[in-house]
Amino acid sequence: MSTKTLSRITKPGTPHFVGDGFRVHNFIPGTSTMQEMDPFIMLDYNSKYTFAPSQIPRGVGVHPHKGFETVTIAYKGKVEHGDSTGSGGVIHEGDVQWMTAAGGILHKEFHEKEWSKKGGEFQMVQLWVNLPAKYKQSEPGYQNLANAEITKVALPNDGGEVEVIAGEFDGHKGSAKTFSPVNLLNAKLKKGTKTAFSFPAEYTTAILMIEGSARVNDGDTVPADNFAMFKRDGETFTVEALEDAVVLVLSGEPLREPIAAHGPFVMNTREELIEAFDDFNKGKFGYLED
Repeated sequence: MSTKTLSRITKPGTPHFVGDGFRVHNFIPGTSTMQEMDPFIMLDYNSKYTFAPSQIPRGVGVHPHKGFETVTIAYKGKVEHGDSTGSGGVIHEGDVQWMTAAGGILHKEFHEKEWSKKGGEFQMVQLWVNLPAKYKQSEPGYQNLANAEITKVALPNDGGEVEVIAGEFDGHKGSAKTFSPVNLLNAKLKKGTKTAFSFPAEYTTAILMIEGSARVNDGDTVPADNFAMFKRDGETFTVEALEDAVVLVLSGEPLREPIAAHGPFVMNTREELIEAFDDFNKGKFGYLED
């Protein structure tokens, strides 16, 4: 197999707030376009940030989604969420919420009540995964992936482990069901551990350095909170932890379909976008109390 070449390393830009509960750096589409990162169409990273105690939980009130999936990964802190299908709950540290907005859903997400009263360090990732056109109008769905249920692969020589959220690593299949080939891995590496990852050359592949720093392909160093994207020119790359590190690895097959996006809706044509706004305004996404 040939080596997948690192394309660029991107530093986190100026953060902004989503609602009053998520202080994020936007990497997709902020520094890479939706088309370039297909099928990944949005990546917000709430790097470590300390929230003061609050009796009123911070977060984002009721808002719509249509045409894609939202994946929320909790590293520090707790989030309480709910949607118009009746699904909901608390995302604890290490958990993953995989919500399929598909044909339309209303959603809200706030800091969990008791965690909010104490405050503390908060760190989260929200990734949007595009849906193939044939699934954009399907029924909404929800996967609650508690950390204990996520597939874990121990690395040799007590080098750490890889959590396989979706896709596959070293022959072990991930816990989430996806509508197109998507790999999402949390690599928790001990200092000095060197791990190889392999994906088809044509897949869109990138890493987000959650903790620590790492050397890629015996060359460039990716510091904490940086995002690194690969070219579509090989299959395999290595990550060597220069200190204890957590690396979010994402790789997916591009859908290669038209993208028409506006706010919380991602469709294939302008006409479908207009229809999405019309359906939302007519209350077709259901009801959710703020």
